[in-house]
Amino acid sequence: MPDYDALAARIRALTHGETDEVALMATLACEIHQADARFDWTGFYRVTAPELLKIGPYQGGHGCLTIPFARGVCGAAARTRQIQRVADVEAFPGHIACASSTRSELVIPVVGPGDRLLGVLDIDSDRPAAFTDEDAHRLQEILDECFARD
Repeated sequence: MPDYDALAARIRALTHGETDEVALMATLACEIHQADARFDWTGFYRVTAPELLKIGPYQGGHGCLTIPFARGVCGAAARTRQIQRVADVEAFPGHIACASSTRSELVIPVVGPGDRLLGVLDIDSDRPAAFTDEDAHRLQEILDECFARD
């Protein structure tokens, strides 16, 4: 389990005063990915058109280039604006296998000012049931602070 207080402080220091969403996403992807060995792929999918996510800054192997809101764990998080914590991706209906090694997944909606959906943070693990409620809650707090959610 990462030291979320230290991670939040590091991200706060690195991103202080930054407002560019892509720069923020790149910094967060790097810092979060390096914070825990469970995190096999860490990145953002950005809302680029109605009902469509496109790959944004990430760490790890290649990701899917586009994901419609109607498909997969990332699409479900974007569509519902709810955290998706999936212990076994094979059991998730419509899972998109961007990497065959992925066993579990945590996807958190990224919401900016004015309640605008910016995208989702997607974290994959090659371990089953890798993510906890604490992971989801603490990462959501970091995202809300960083992207200035109202």
